Amino acid sequence: MSMIAVDLGESGTHEYASGITVGEVILNVHGKRSGAVAALVDGSERDFSHILDSNCSLEAINGESEAGLYILRHSCAHLLAQAVVEMFPDAKPTIGPPIDHGFYYDFHMDPIGDEELKAIEKKMNQHIRANHAMIREEYDNQTLRDMFSDNKFKLEIMDDKIGHDVGSSVYRQGDFVDLCRGPHVPSTSHLRWFKLTSTSTAYWRADSKRESLVRIYGMCYASKEGLKERQRQIQEAEKRDHKKIGKEMELYMINEMIGKGLPVWLPHGEILKSEIERYAVETEESYGYQRVTTPVLAKQELFESSGHLPHYADGMYPPMEMDDGTYYLKAMNCPMHHLVFSSKKRSYRELPLRIAEYGTVYRNELSGTLAGLLRVRMLSMNDAHIYCTLDQVGDEVRANVQMVNDYYRTFGFENFHLRLSLWDPENTEKYIGDAKIWESTQEHLRSILVDMGVPFVEEVGEAAFYGPKIDIQFTTALGREESMSTIQLDFAA
Repeated sequence: MSMIAVDLGESGTHEYASGITVGEVILNVHGKRSGAVAALVDGSERDFSHILDSNCSLEAINGESEAGLYILRHSCAHLLAQAVVEMFPDAKPTIGPPIDHGFYYDFHMDPIGDEELKAIEKKMNQHIRANHAMIREEYDNQTLRDMFSDNKFKLEIMDDKIGHDVGSSVYRQGDFVDLCRGPHVPSTSHLRWFKLTSTSTAYWRADSKRESLVRIYGMCYASKEGLKERQRQIQEAEKRDHKKIGKEMELYMINEMIGKGLPVWLPHGEILKSEIERYAVETEESYGYQRVTTPVLAKQELFESSGHLPHYADGMYPPMEMDDGTYYLKAMNCPMHHLVFSSKKRSYRELPLRIAEYGTVYRNELSGTLAGLLRVRMLSMNDAHIYCTLDQVGDEVRANVQMVNDYYRTFGFENFHLRLSLWDPENTEKYIGDAKIWESTQEHLRSILVDMGVPFVEEVGEAAFYGPKIDIQFTTALGREESMSTIQLDFAA
């Protein structure tokens, strides 16, 4: 029998018989209580069942790590699907990805309530105690299509992701099988520390014209302590729930007769909102901003010239045909501010020109995504545009960062950081402009932040379609990251 060398990093290089599995190596080196859920083999994530037949490097993926939690939560989504289809045989599983702190799975099925959610969780725990092995199986394309012939959603996924010429993998646990590339935990007993949390409505492919789905959310951790800490965070967040506070203090209301995501500010709330707006205006005036007011709708040609059509079309409400042309409710203030700037000849002596507005904008958000004041269809956006030379960009960005710091610290906010949001060079159809402009503009912002000496992180794919930006990121009581302000560099205007 041939031998292979497995480089285990700090644990040295070990020799094993060819054909040994990842799980057997981890058991040999780290023991039964290693906390590992999978491993990196030559840099690629692999299940415990993966066979090693040549020299390689191997690094255990601990369940507490970011990669390990991703695998745990992905596996827990499979466990959820197993319980749902067992209890509701007509339910059709669609997709079930891991997300921050947990997972969800979308099902084509009738809506369910709290009692059904508790029953599903109980069924999941039964399967955990059964300790089903999560087994990877490889099949050719036709076999996969035969296996999922009664689930049009899985067939559509195969059409889009796999095609008709190649096969793929499934994972089996007990009698349940799901289409998936993995990797997954070795068995369902690794998924003890989970809790189902809520349900909502979603649409297949996030398209409101497609099938309505039931989305079931859950949270999952590698330890009892991790789950308890998350539950504590949720309890703390409930004390701060703005929907509850807003109702108790009569700050705002949302009425079905008006529509979801369209808040009405009540007298008490209007006082608070007006005072905050007044302070924002005073702050901006102290930094040299001039105020304007623009309409809530404009002609199609304006949004086409700015590039928002077609790049932002999904976020805008449908067009209105009028006697003198096609109009859209504005989802942003940028195009109108650009017209203010270009409304007359300008001298370089006027630069930088800073224009600001509390502009009401309208976003075409799906009803299932709306949440109190956190996700709405109408908002008054504290928006500004600075027109300047390239040499002035550095000073203007520095002043913006300082203004944001001053503003938020006035309200006692400390838990925020800067994120440099970059374009995704692998997905260029989302953006305007060529690669050279993007790279040079991003480097310009990066060098400004470095010169300022402020800490920041970088995130690929978070840029606006017209340019990179600096996002001011807050962490909520639930540990979720939210963008509160944005400093964008628009080289297309």
